[in-house]
Amino acid sequence: MMNNKKIAVDFDGTIVDDAYPAIGKAKIFAFETLRKLQAQGFRLILWTYRHGKTLDEAVEFCKQNGIEFYAVNSSFEGEVFDPENQSRKLDADWFIDDRNLGGFPGWGEIYNIINERIEFRVEGKEVLAYSKLKKEKKKGLFW
Repeated sequence: MMNNKKIAVDFDGTIVDDAYPAIGKAKIFAFETLRKLQAQGFRLILWTYRHGKTLDEAVEFCKQNGIEFYAVNSSFEGEVFDPENQSRKLDADWFIDDRNLGGFPGWGEIYNIINERIEFRVEGKEVLAYSKLKKEKKKGLFW
C-alpha cells in the first residue's frame, strides 16, 4: 500500500543513541516502528547532518536493520540540490528529530502521533497530546 506521506527522520539521537561520528546503539523500537510505518506505505527520508563516509555507514546500518529509504538528505531519490534556485528545506509531512520542541517522546508515542494524527503542544518540559489535554472553558466572547 503506497501513500504520498513522507516522513523525514534524523539519525543520531533519533534512530540511534548519539555517538557521532560513530554509530550509537539503536533506540528502543526505532527500527520496528520505521518498518511498520514503511509497511503502511509511508515514504521514509533519512534527514541527517552526516555526509560522506559517515552517511554511507548510517545508510548501511539502517539497511542491515531492514530499512531502505525513499531518499537520503533530499526530498526524493535522485534530487540534485541547486543552492542558487532551491531552498534546502525538505518536502516532508512529518519531521522526526531528537531536537524537537519538548525533546524526543520515544518511538511508541511517535507511532501513535502519526498513526492517529494526534496534535500536541509543549507545556513546561512535557509534550502533551491534544487528545489528552483538559479543555479550558471560554471566559468571554472570544476567549
